[in-house]
Amino acid sequence: MESFLDFEQPIAELENKIRQLRFLDNDSGVDVAAEIQRLERSSRSLTRSIYRKLSPWQTAQVARHPKRPYSLDYIAGLSVDFQELHGDRMYADDYALVGGLGRVGGTPVMFIGHQKGRDTASRVRRNYGMTRPEGYRKAQRLMRLAEKFGLPVVTLIDTPGAYPGIGAEERGQSEAIASSLTCMVGLKTPIISAIIGEGGSGGALALGIADVVIMLQYSIYSVISPEGCASILWKSAEHATEAADAMGITAGRLLKFKLVDEVLEEPLGGAHRDPGAAVASLKQAVSKHLLKLTGLETSQLLERRQQRLLDYGVFHEA
Repeated sequence: MESFLDFEQPIAELENKIRQLRFLDNDSGVDVAAEIQRLERSSRSLTRSIYRKLSPWQTAQVARHPKRPYSLDYIAGLSVDFQELHGDRMYADDYALVGGLGRVGGTPVMFIGHQKGRDTASRVRRNYGMTRPEGYRKAQRLMRLAEKFGLPVVTLIDTPGAYPGIGAEERGQSEAIASSLTCMVGLKTPIISAIIGEGGSGGALALGIADVVIMLQYSIYSVISPEGCASILWKSAEHATEAADAMGITAGRLLKFKLVDEVLEEPLGGAHRDPGAAVASLKQAVSKHLLKLTGLETSQLLERRQQRLLDYGVFHEA
């Protein structure tokens, strides 16, 4: 059964009527096909109307939807022969961050991405997608391995932020993130980053220094979560809606300021409604950019990447 968000309740009511009619159609022999088709058209129209005017906070809710495809779902659709690699060779293996070798349309690549869980046990194991220092050091190890063998890197970003626990801080969380940024800036191989859900804080940026940054339509990308921003500015997370409006976390806003390079349209109602279509769209985009980037000389690649970072932000001289 579908899982509906608060603002989707009118859609949920229609879908519930459709399910009831299908049950009636199957068990009683009564032909209600015409009514089901009418309600399905109404449901699609209503969904299109609601999603056409989502607020930033509602977009954040969609980005966090529990049934939204995660990194391993996209990797499975992008590559048929993915081989996961584990550990940072220093401390441990962080299950909140996955990575390994695969192929996209015949091109060998190194995948790296945040991974959340589907149920309570897997969410705890994956630490809700919040990476620890050993996760970012694993990412750096895999990036350098990709550089050694001339493999492009594809990162998939979906995290509320890096894990802020005491153990993570003791093991050098900020240093691990900073080292990841430094590694990506100078990596002598193409990098493509895709924001597939939440792109929160330095935990997301640690995988986001790339030659091309793709963002799914209903994903978000920000320096802090709306709740975190509200807790700082209003001293209460209850003002998350106002914070989301002010922060500019949505794909369209970020594309306008050239902080991302491409926004991929999602299936009607979000990627969780049709994961196959979302995966196919991302695969097409990644394949397109890989073809362009692999044709560049290393010096040109690094110069373009660094200039892209220097172009961030807008200012006026007094």
